[in-house]
This record gives sequence, C-alpha cells and structure tokens, in this order.
Amino acid sequence: MMKKAMLLVLLVFSLTTLNLSVSNAQCAMCSINAEQGVEHGNSQTKGINAGVLSLLAAPFLLMGGIGFLWYRKYKEPHTNSPL
Repeated sequence: MMKKAMLLVLLVFSLTTLNLSVSNAQCAMCSINAEQGVEHGNSQTKGINAGVLSLLAAPFLLMGGIGFLWYRKYKEPHTNSPL
C-alpha cells in the first residue's frame, strides 16, 4: 500500500516537472515595480516580497500539519491481535 502511494507521488511529480516552460507570472506593473525597486530603493518591493511570503505561508502550514498528523499516526506502535 505504501509503495503504491510513493509510486503515485513519484509519477505525479515527474509528470508535472516533465513539461516545464519558462513563464512570467507577474503582471507588467508588478514586474516593473520589482525591477525598479531594487535599483531605486523603492518600498513597494518590500511589500511585494512580504505579500509573496504571506501567500506562501498557508500552503506550507497546511502541508506541515498534514505531515505532522501522518507522522503521529504511523509513529504509534501497531498491535498485532491474534485471530
């Protein structure tokens, strides 16, 4: 069961990384502010960076919580009851 799950995760990961292409996901205004902020000391760049970090916090906390619960579930000793 565990081997099948790991194989499925590996298959999904390999298929998603197989078709990588370069993309510019930022809108024109965001990319211009980010590029010029470094050169001119613009404070909007700090806001963009803080926004990105706050948006990344939710998925990391969610996956960390799931991983922690999964670890706790399988850490407990399994009892083999005789039939």
